[in-house]
Amino acid sequence: MKPIELKKGDTIKHTHLGVETSGIIMESPKQGKGLKKTLLVNVKGSEVGLFDECGSIYTKQITKVLKNNTWELVYHYEV
Repeated sequence: MKPIELKKGDTIKHTHLGVETSGIIMESPKQGKGLKKTLLVNVKGSEVGLFDECGSIYTKQITKVLKNNTWELVYHYEV
């Protein structure tokens, strides 16, 4: 999956906290014809012993997205 296909409300896995944790996208990642470099995400820090809170993460830190009850990899390069 390409990062441009992400949508507000998607459940994601990211590496912002140093280890892979989940979160929910709180804003649309699309900006004009491109993609935002940072996204507002509800980060589930309680999975690794930290607090749950909303914050900005870099789009390149998103590793997987939950679609149809399966985790799909997010590819951050152009083919």
